Amino acid sequence: MEINQNKHPMPSNHLLLAIITTILCCLPAGIVSIIYASQVNTKYNAEDYEGAERASKNARTWWIVALILGLLIVVAIPLVVFLFAGDEFIEEFTKAYNQELEKSSQN
Repeated sequence: MEINQNKHPMPSNHLLLAIITTILCCLPAGIVSIIYASQVNTKYNAEDYEGAERASKNARTWWIVALILGLLIVVAIPLVVFLFAGDEFIEEFTKAYNQELEKSSQN
């Protein structure tokens, strides 16, 4: 049985959060995060502790970037649609709703 004599604790690879933010938030930034996350274990096992720590920090940074970009997109798209097409949408919706009311009152 081999005992790990390393004094350096293994940094988190953040792989799960990298994958989740890639799928749910922002694909490009998430892919960068996955790449860095996959380097953490390899560098740690090669006893490149500083490189593993750097890769871990980069993976964390990029999944946070992916999360923020995803949240901004989720907020920005409805806001832009509402600001630029809101009046027309509301008018069309009201018109269609009134037509349905007239049809139902005729029956």
